[in-house]
Amino acid sequence: MAKQTVAEQYVDILVRAGVRRLYGVVGDSLNPVVDAVRRNAAIDWIQVRHEETAAFAAGAEAQLTGSLAACAGSCGPGHVHLVNGLYDAHRSMAPVIALASHIPSSEIGTSYFQETHPERLFQECSHYCELISHPQQMPRVLQTAVQHAIGRSGVSVVALPGDIAARPAPERAEEHALVTSRPTVRPGDAEIDRFARMVNEAERVTLFCGRGCAGAHEEVMAFAELLKAPVGHALRGKEWIQYDNPYDVGMSGLLGYGAAYEATHECDLLILLGTDFPYGAFLPADVRTVQVDVRAEHLGRRSKLDLAVWGDVRETLSCLTPKVRPKTDRRFLDRMLKKHADALEGVVKAYTRRVDKHIPIHPEFVASVLDEEAADDAIFTVDTGMCNVWAARYLSPNGRRRMIGSFTHGSMANALPQAIGAQFMDRRRQVISMSGDGGFTMLMGDFLTLVQYDLPVKVILFNNSALGMVELEMLVSGLPAHGTGYHNPDFAQIARAAGVYGERVEKPKRLRSALRAALHHRGPALLDIVTDPNALSIPPKIKAEMVTGFALSASKMVLDGGVGKMLQMARSNLRNVPRP
Repeated sequence: MAKQTVAEQYVDILVRAGVRRLYGVVGDSLNPVVDAVRRNAAIDWIQVRHEETAAFAAGAEAQLTGSLAACAGSCGPGHVHLVNGLYDAHRSMAPVIALASHIPSSEIGTSYFQETHPERLFQECSHYCELISHPQQMPRVLQTAVQHAIGRSGVSVVALPGDIAARPAPERAEEHALVTSRPTVRPGDAEIDRFARMVNEAERVTLFCGRGCAGAHEEVMAFAELLKAPVGHALRGKEWIQYDNPYDVGMSGLLGYGAAYEATHECDLLILLGTDFPYGAFLPADVRTVQVDVRAEHLGRRSKLDLAVWGDVRETLSCLTPKVRPKTDRRFLDRMLKKHADALEGVVKAYTRRVDKHIPIHPEFVASVLDEEAADDAIFTVDTGMCNVWAARYLSPNGRRRMIGSFTHGSMANALPQAIGAQFMDRRRQVISMSGDGGFTMLMGDFLTLVQYDLPVKVILFNNSALGMVELEMLVSGLPAHGTGYHNPDFAQIARAAGVYGERVEKPKRLRSALRAALHHRGPALLDIVTDPNALSIPPKIKAEMVTGFALSASKMVLDGGVGKMLQMARSNLRNVPRP
């Protein structure tokens, strides 16, 4: 029986850790590993057109499943191409392991052809980054990398020279049981008791929720009812906390809407649940604040805390709620619900008049109709920029839909690659890439990956021939827009030339039928929708630093605009407010 190679051992360990796909681009130093994948029926090699796509796709898969995903890049340029996607995965707390195959081990340090130093290159975008320079380091280095990625929710990188990968694996190598899931984290009794005292002493409590509330919707709602507390959320908390929420007061931040800002500033106790919200200008400086987070290093790094609580949101609330006295005074909650509804009534008017006749098409109209036509369990991947605005305002969460984007790293071109990872995870589930024309064209080559694997991703292209968010930043800085415009082709014709469904929409009356046809098409599809580049409404008193620095407008709402079904939700919640 032939002896197992280091590459084969590497692939076997990935399979044991739950990895089912390895995204990447083949190349010389990577060839032994790719061949090992070819001969292992439990894992597939997913050939993409750019290593950045490989990292984004793996990151999306990891975010959606919570399990380890993997990508690979060959030596030199392949390493560099991985970096941006790995930064995004790492900052999104996605457990990803990246293989950086390396030049021949005897040539390291000689400025050899395509030489980089991956153990330095990936240091800032990983929890663990090590070079395997001898077969005897396997499998311990890879096992350690796996456990770092899963245990700390982020990226691990293993650099493996091609010649080492092709050598025989060590005999009697020490393989141990792998960690493949995270434990729950419970705060100590002293922290829970102090937390309960602060809640019981407060008259007006507001909850502000982030992605860490995943899986804790029921506990958060019960806690809000107990305290009669308004509930706001950050963008990454939207999918987990906004649905079935009678205490909803909207979202804070640059894309914020409603009364979330007022609710966080007018309370006397603010509880940050599972959020590492980065925009300090939107948080109060003079309100007692408690933060609950599973990552201890996140506690207090954005705002001054009166109590830091290290724990999972769900576990923490399960321990805390029995110790909290119910509150009966709804006046603060009801006032915030009314402010929220009034705020949405005001901003929605700009986008309710003749939107079905406006040419170029309002992007808000596109997002609103897409929300209505998409499946109840659709996965949306959202490009950075104006697509973030439309997703934040118009996509309606329901507990089954998912929405991912480059919400922390803020990279362009993320939506299409993330859609690839999402669709490989489940070919039967509807996956929609909300792509801007700038982001789509940056990694457009990987549209052909959809074609090659017949992935039924639906690319909904918001084509305004501009970098809209950058134009906004220039505008509020008092600068004329420059270098932001694109001369775009008919993207639908490009899709058809590639052999897939493509349609261009220029008139709003055709929008719904075109969306419906694309979403129900059995294979990949691209809808090129020509949208109005001037759709964004700017408050009159905005200051330059308010957008570029993510600070506040005079009205506390930096970006004005429609809000889709959220107005209906606010009106519905307002019905619960007792009438005098």
